Amino acid sequence: MPRPVGNIRLKAARLAAGFNSQQGLADALTRSAKQMGIRGLSIGVRQVRRWESDNPPWPQPDCQRVLVHLLGQSMESLGFTPPWGSNGPLPGETRRRVGAGGPVASPGSLAVSMRASVTPQPATTGADFESVTRSYRRLYWSVAPTMLHPAVVAHATLGCALLPETTDTTRRRVASALAESYLLAGRIEFFDLRDSTTANGTYLLALQAAGEADDSLLGSAIIAHMAFVPGWVGDRETALERMIAARTYARRAPASAEFLGWLDAVEAECETRCGNTRTALHLIGHAEDVLTTGNEHPSPDWLDWFSPARLSAFKGNTQMTAGHIPQARESLLAALEAMSPAEDKQRTVVFGDLAAVEATAGNPERACEYAGKALDQLAITWYATGMDRVREVRRALAPHQHDRCVRDLDDRLYDWSTTFSVLSR
Repeated sequence: MPRPVGNIRLKAARLAAGFNSQQGLADALTRSAKQMGIRGLSIGVRQVRRWESDNPPWPQPDCQRVLVHLLGQSMESLGFTPPWGSNGPLPGETRRRVGAGGPVASPGSLAVSMRASVTPQPATTGADFESVTRSYRRLYWSVAPTMLHPAVVAHATLGCALLPETTDTTRRRVASALAESYLLAGRIEFFDLRDSTTANGTYLLALQAAGEADDSLLGSAIIAHMAFVPGWVGDRETALERMIAARTYARRAPASAEFLGWLDAVEAECETRCGNTRTALHLIGHAEDVLTTGNEHPSPDWLDWFSPARLSAFKGNTQMTAGHIPQARESLLAALEAMSPAEDKQRTVVFGDLAAVEATAGNPERACEYAGKALDQLAITWYATGMDRVREVRRALAPHQHDRCVRDLDDRLYDWSTTFSVLSR
């Protein structure tokens, strides 16, 4: 088998520019970014190594600017393949996501030359595309994820096709709505379908679109969602690195108290899953203070996944993990009482956590009752995260598996409608 040779074009351009090592190029790119006035951009040798690999990822917009400025060549000349279909083949993963038929575009580049050859879309395009995006956002709370996900991805594909045909304000509106659409698709993949690998790639597409829109707050939300991916598997270093980036982006925009509280909650969730419940409880306390104090900035419309009730749910889960059972029960019951009828998906998680609290407290009948309520809700609105909670409770009930209540729970867990969902994970 021949050895992979990597991105020869970028390697050649690096050597021609006098950088004999990947570290040398990384340092020069970081210095160049600072000289160009691009704040907070630090490029490491690991990133350069990825760019010089056999399948280099399409760099983010600021990285593109610095690469082109420093090396004096276009991105294509440096060996990068644009993720849109007009000027070359799509990478396999991107093609699988957006579909191979028809012209498609990526939010990863301004693509000025492409726009010059197409008929511009009317100014109403931005508002029209936003309107459909808002509709999908609302549908998320009631439509089955397997039905909604293909529609959201198709909508994002349309946005990619529209983006090169728009300019100025219309382009920013389309790009922002496109970022939200990819974020929604990633949320479905991660929380509803439990496909973290696919979700991480979708979040990257969302981040590219947010960069095109220059929407720092939406970018912060996307990066914070990306922190969930390593956080849920105990990779604290990567999760915290992403949270630092998310908070940095949030400082560049007027962030509401609700948004800042949500960032604390996300970091607390990651810390909890990494075994640092003391740090997590401190973050949740800070979030409560932020929500109580408030600020003058309104929350964006797309921030519909967080509320004081959700924060109580975060808190209850962390308290349970920390072994603070009475406090966890109190927080979770408060969350349940404060939730609106539209929060059915999150309600399954709270029922699952209450079941876990009662299982830990040695109340198997009460635990099974809450687990049954979670299953009742899952039968109406599927949510993989909620089912995960029920499965965790069942494992905790192993010492009581011959009790009648646990056997009744098993009958529900392993009926024809749920067996595949349970056994496939």
